[in-house]
Amino acid sequence: MEKLKVKDIVRVTNGELIIGDENIECENFSKDTRQINKGDIYIGIKGEKFDGSKFWKEALNDGAVGVIVENMDISNEEINTYKDRIIIKVEDTLKALYKLATYKRSLYDIPVIAITGSVGKTSTKDLVSSVVSQKYKTLKTIGNNNNNIGLPLTILRLKDEEALVLEMGMNHFGEIKLLSKIAKPTICVITNIGTSHIGNLGSRENILKAKLEILEGAKNPTIVINNDNDLLHKWYEENKENKNIKTYGIENKSDFNAKDIILKSSGSEYNCIIDDEKINIKVPTGGEHFVLNSLCAIAVGKALNIPNSKIKNGIETFELTNKRMEITKVKDEIQIINDAYNASYESMKASLKVLSKFDNKRKIAVLGDMFELGEYSKELHEKVGEEVTNNNIDILICSGENSKYIIEKAKERMNIENIYYLKEKEEIISLLEKIVKKEDVILFKASNGMKFYELAERVINLWEK
Repeated sequence: MEKLKVKDIVRVTNGELIIGDENIECENFSKDTRQINKGDIYIGIKGEKFDGSKFWKEALNDGAVGVIVENMDISNEEINTYKDRIIIKVEDTLKALYKLATYKRSLYDIPVIAITGSVGKTSTKDLVSSVVSQKYKTLKTIGNNNNNIGLPLTILRLKDEEALVLEMGMNHFGEIKLLSKIAKPTICVITNIGTSHIGNLGSRENILKAKLEILEGAKNPTIVINNDNDLLHKWYEENKENKNIKTYGIENKSDFNAKDIILKSSGSEYNCIIDDEKINIKVPTGGEHFVLNSLCAIAVGKALNIPNSKIKNGIETFELTNKRMEITKVKDEIQIINDAYNASYESMKASLKVLSKFDNKRKIAVLGDMFELGEYSKELHEKVGEEVTNNNIDILICSGENSKYIIEKAKERMNIENIYYLKEKEEIISLLEKIVKKEDVILFKASNGMKFYELAERVINLWEK
């Protein structure tokens, strides 16, 4: 187990030790005074709307053993009050966080699997980490803490783990590059190139460029890509002389292909040839996209020489992060699918396809806006409307400024009496109370800012009473 000492922190961050024993070992780090545990080192990160360094005393009072702050004047009286603690002053706490995580990563000679993509990062991370953990003690990103703060803090959680699975998110150019240079991955995964954040980046081709930044911090990595994605397939064809690239897919011939696929609402089953052996895989979550995600986990598992039986077990026993395809049964066998943590056209399409697999059930889609689509917003919301009708959804309920385009397109093919456009969440709840029948299935899906996951939870709580 590699622990940082106070003197390591001071040296790596070019900081100044105001008070404290330089030989004290620092095991846990936190940026949130509301989640401080005894013995933590609090990092006072400065954001656009707040300055975390201002809360250094609260952190110490709540049990932190020390703090890292920037631009704070600390009086002799305060130093005397906290003389048994550690206070380190740095020029920039965010840059200090990057430097600490980079240094901590350098202490570990272990597999580091980095995962990015327009959609499916979190579920793929869950599947991959479940497979990797069959052989190695594994640390993974919690939830979707995949940004320039969450990723370094994840690395700083390393203790005696033997492998690390990291999710990498981005909104703009340069963000994945930063994360990759901190994490220095040994295996780089790109799940797909879709339309998420296309309003910021301008085109899917630019999104591909931004995702490929995952390679910039890696040295001769194994590269795992979804070969069914059009842009990734094209990139592979242009770079396939690189033998470190491993592919997976359903449609295109790949290193790992799913055959004889059986899709059900509750899960999927398929066959895959691994090391010349036909392996039957059962995925415990519905949706063709989870078949692809599990194929990715197979590719990573084989890159790490994990036995086929353990890969199979890792996939078949994996647990999905909350608010991703959570299916809850409430009164009268009504099923509620809470997949509302985030949304893009691609994930909307995948979720509607899952909903369509609930045979002999009335299917209700409650959909909201997708964000960060810029000039493509109208077009992509209209395409969601097409997917609603392609998947034979019985009732459509929408809310949000741009979801009106979903409504408009759906009206061209659906019975107008089964389409509702509502402004307020209370209206949605009232409508559902009136129209929902026994054994209906209801999907909630929208971008995170719409807070449809809270709406789904309210409906569940209402009907569980």
